[in-house]
Amino acid sequence: MKKIYVLDTNVLLQDPRALFAFEDNEIIIPAVVLEEIDAKKRYTDEIGKNARYVAKLIDSLRSHGQLHSGIKLESGGNLRVELNHRSFNKMQDIFLDASNDNRILAVAMNLREEEEAKPDGCPVIIVSKDALVRVKADALGLQAEDFLSDRVIQDDELYKGYVNVSISQEIIGYFYKEGRLSVHDYFPRNAFYPHQFIIFRDECGSSSSALGKVNGEGTWIEPLYHDEQMVWGIRPRNAQQKMAIELLLNERISLITMTGKAGTGKTLLSLACGLHLKEDEGKFHKLLVAKPVVPVGKDIGYLPGEKEEKLRPWMQPIYDNLEYLFNTKQNGDLDRILSGMGNIQVEALTYIRGRSIPEQYIIVDEAQNLTKHEVKTILTRVGEGSKIVLMGDPDQIDHPYLDKYNNGLSYVVERFKEQKVSGHIHLEKGERSHIAQLAADLL
Repeated sequence: MKKIYVLDTNVLLQDPRALFAFEDNEIIIPAVVLEEIDAKKRYTDEIGKNARYVAKLIDSLRSHGQLHSGIKLESGGNLRVELNHRSFNKMQDIFLDASNDNRILAVAMNLREEEEAKPDGCPVIIVSKDALVRVKADALGLQAEDFLSDRVIQDDELYKGYVNVSISQEIIGYFYKEGRLSVHDYFPRNAFYPHQFIIFRDECGSSSSALGKVNGEGTWIEPLYHDEQMVWGIRPRNAQQKMAIELLLNERISLITMTGKAGTGKTLLSLACGLHLKEDEGKFHKLLVAKPVVPVGKDIGYLPGEKEEKLRPWMQPIYDNLEYLFNTKQNGDLDRILSGMGNIQVEALTYIRGRSIPEQYIIVDEAQNLTKHEVKTILTRVGEGSKIVLMGDPDQIDHPYLDKYNNGLSYVVERFKEQKVSGHIHLEKGERSHIAQLAADLL
């Protein structure tokens, strides 16, 4: 049975080509959605870009017929801009405010009533990225769905970068003795990714264990090269931190993604390894640290002062970690150190666009607040000889149209997990302090 999907504005602003994701069903765009898209088209961010794309896309479809009558799409479905069914009478006693969200709900409810009067009426479903719109729809007895076609993964399980494997104690002993295991000989049925970590445990339950990493070609499992290495005074405190340092110091890996909740050490480990590679080993010309500016408002422009003064509040977590690594004691010490070194740069991602960045160690914090397009823009800026680290917590997203499964960081993790130039690790255990770990777990 064909269905009628009523699209909320946020679906089109998140994925401008969502019109083609509903197969042979009918797609309804309420007139109020066009008004909201028109209000967003002047924005200079990606939301504005998507609004302009949607406007041009719908305009191009006018050549195939009249929008209010319905247009056949290449996906087999029909698109219609709904000008009728706008009556708010049946909702005004429930939701008093005729807001745009409620007007979209009214269209869906009136369409449903019309379809129910037909002997072969179609189900009417409202599709929205807004959880409260879906809740309201459910309260009105309407079917409501999230838009899931933009999700990076479909099984709700993000790639962690490591796996636990139970084997015999004899094989663990052989691994320690020979220094590697053949994936083909010992694990022919396992599908390991390049640079994936393996935690070996004795299948009989003894304390015997080992930690290994799949090589870039996926043929051998080898011990960690930087297993217990102290980096700028930082020693790994758990297995996942060991894995992170292994990736961060590996010269063959150009792209590293790190996920984990607050206090797991993502920023500190990345900065420590970056300083080691740049200052101690001279592998890079510059250390560049950046993060998206996602405040409660839209931009940093309203803050007083020059660019550096405006950036300081949003970059303070990075400066806190640098103060710890440089062991500064007084205010101003870090600024003097960074000024003297001259090749450690802290930026907002706003100032990275359009640049080419060769031979640099690049750290992008809070990457979960980046869209797929934004993260592609950043990665395509990376020049020859550079190494880039994307890190963040997919469970902590401040962007209105992103979630755990469609943000830029998760997108890169899933798309690059089979590439030998990249590696990923999910940090599990918080090491900031006991109270910080309790807060992350309990609150």
